[in-house]
Amino acid sequence: MPAVTVENPLTLPRVTAPADAVARKVLTVTTAPSGYEGEGFPVRRAFAGINYRHLDPFIMMDQMGEVEYAPGEPKGTPWHPHRGFETVTYIIDGIFDHQDSQGGGGTITDGDTQWMTAGAGLLHIEAPPEHLVVSGGLFHGLQLWVNLPAEDKMMAPRYQDIRAGSVQLLTSPDGGALLRVIAGELDGHTGPGITHTPITMVHATLAPGAEITLPWREDFNGLAYVLAGRGSVGAERRPVHTGQTAVFGTGSSLTVRADERQDGNTPDLEVVLLGGRPIREPMAHYGPFVMNTKDELMQAFEDFQKGRLGTVPAVHGMTDEGPGA
Repeated sequence: MPAVTVENPLTLPRVTAPADAVARKVLTVTTAPSGYEGEGFPVRRAFAGINYRHLDPFIMMDQMGEVEYAPGEPKGTPWHPHRGFETVTYIIDGIFDHQDSQGGGGTITDGDTQWMTAGAGLLHIEAPPEHLVVSGGLFHGLQLWVNLPAEDKMMAPRYQDIRAGSVQLLTSPDGGALLRVIAGELDGHTGPGITHTPITMVHATLAPGAEITLPWREDFNGLAYVLAGRGSVGAERRPVHTGQTAVFGTGSSLTVRADERQDGNTPDLEVVLLGGRPIREPMAHYGPFVMNTKDELMQAFEDFQKGRLGTVPAVHGMTDEGPGA
């Protein structure tokens, strides 16, 4: 980890916050509980315990793995519906196949991202390919849910396949950090992901002792999730480690620093930085549906049960699975 890297970060554009930027203080640090998703793959629930007012427009995020599967062990999800939001699946190590009831989907592997706008709704499945099930191997990724505003919740579904080589690569002034802009904009540099709700998504790798202070849009919230390693966040250097999420307050810059010493199996600090413009609309969320009202949720379940969100392709046969995550 990670797949997308460069030999010499100093060849990349350098990013730092201006001297007069207002530093964001750290409001809270939470630790993600562990659980299982789909057919039994391990996850960390990155946003558990965080008040939604600090997350909006993000809904949830799972760190999938990191796990080394033995032959026959790799697992995915059964067919399940979605409506009213976008799922962002970022594969750091490993490979995942996606397929939906409209014939869409594809394969994503090391460093790729699949951005699925569920909109009005569809059925889909995520699973390791058969050869990975047979051989086993490393699997590690993220799935992020991004809310859609009411006016976009019933739009037509769509996919974006964001290949590893298309992300925008940046660095810190001293070259101690590698920044991968997957979506949104950072200091005038734009990532490939096209979003309905304005957001920024960055995967940062910091060498031991490295520090980044990045400009951050004042109308965005600010979150930092630690994929691996140890470090600190904010000018006050609040300690963080693997599986923890830091919530930043208001301001125009945020700071992350890697500890001088990392664990033996984690040479660097790996962090996902997220920011988005809050939608500030009522949210009704249950299972795989994210709507604005309870009545809209009930309609989503009725539409699913009556097959209006699509049907499982005949080659897979029918399923008795209920709504998944």
